[in-house]
Amino acid sequence: MSDDAVDELKSVEMPADRKVQDYRSTYNDIRDWLRREEASAEQVDSKIDWDDVVFEVDLLKSQEINLDYILELIFEHNKETKSKSELVDEVRRVIRASIGNRAKESLIVDFINQTNLDELWGKAEVIEAFFAFAQAEQRREAEELIAHEKLNADAAKRYIATSIKREYASENGTELNSILPRMSPLNPQYLKKKRDVFQRISAFVEKFKGVGGKI
Repeated sequence: MSDDAVDELKSVEMPADRKVQDYRSTYNDIRDWLRREEASAEQVDSKIDWDDVVFEVDLLKSQEINLDYILELIFEHNKETKSKSELVDEVRRVIRASIGNRAKESLIVDFINQTNLDELWGKAEVIEAFFAFAQAEQRREAEELIAHEKLNADAAKRYIATSIKREYASENGTELNSILPRMSPLNPQYLKKKRDVFQRISAFVEKFKGVGGKI
């Protein structure tokens, strides 16, 4: 590359950080939409050739925003604004620009709304308070999921704990079958129940993976 070309590149004005976050958020929204469309296309005829749709996720992962950064941002922005609604809007923007933490959006927003952030005097205290909050929510939501789906409680807790440890839920083996309510595999509702339970647990794992604690 010539010196003139290098100078020309240096003269290009980069967008503001907030604008970059908006671009990343929109990119992730489209990516998630395409995933849902591709999944539904397996059940109905589709005119879209999904082989032509390629998302360079690795490019985003190289600039991934980690959870600690988001929590530190909460501390910094809370010092600047005492409006929780403004803080939530700003944090949502950052979360949606992150591939790995998009599923934690509601968890982080609930933490902001249910916590007196002014009592937390440093970034370490915010991080510690969040993980304590998240672990309590994890236990509560696990109990609700098990009760709502009428799952085998002990087997379900083991399956969920294993899934969180490996950071994804699996349909392989007999673990998933063992947690389902007693129902004949010949029952027309069996496969639907299994699919619904798997989807709920998968979403649960995405939301709570990395927060630690016990089920």
